[in-house]
Amino acid sequence: MENGTMPMMGQKVPEMEVVTTHGKKKLPHDYKGKWLVLFSHPGDFTPVCTTEFVSFQRHYEEFRKLNTELLGHSVDQVFAHIKWTEWIGENLDTEIEFPIIADDRGIVADKLGLIHPEKGSNTVRGVFLIDPDGVFRAILYYPQEIGRNMDEIVRMIRAFQTSDKNGVAVPANWPNNEIIKDEVIIPPAADVETAKKRTGQEGCFDWWFCHKKL
Repeated sequence: MENGTMPMMGQKVPEMEVVTTHGKKKLPHDYKGKWLVLFSHPGDFTPVCTTEFVSFQRHYEEFRKLNTELLGHSVDQVFAHIKWTEWIGENLDTEIEFPIIADDRGIVADKLGLIHPEKGSNTVRGVFLIDPDGVFRAILYYPQEIGRNMDEIVRMIRAFQTSDKNGVAVPANWPNNEIIKDEVIIPPAADVETAKKRTGQEGCFDWWFCHKKL
């Protein structure tokens, strides 16, 4: 992946050493065997970003139960990160426990396509869901003016783990889908014989749309 280009799902995270509030870290090596939510924010000491960091921290235990770590990022210096997280702890009664990348030279932002010129010179609200093998599985970009929904990010991690473990797909709004509720979708038939067996089968709307409970 070349600098200045946006990463794509299925690509490996580029190897890089980063400075964080918890010391230097090597990506993706230091997170091998774990899921990682790498997320960028436009800037320290800004209102929407502050609400996001509090929310990420308050969901941190949910992420850890899913073998998932959090890693923040912006183009601020590490001193600003430290002072900002101190402010959050003192004023909002929330201690930020996960590290934040200090990318004041913009190297990480460049590699991950986090500066969108039409949205200003700060990083956009990028979210990268990275699997235990260091592969980008999902990539989300939010504009500076809209904060993220942490419940959805938790849901996506849980959905990926369910899909990978069971070889299934998950429906819209899972596990509260309007049609099949908390059930999952079986891969469509790939041959005529299987399609015929599934036609009229319990748990199948048709041969190409079958579901089951895990």
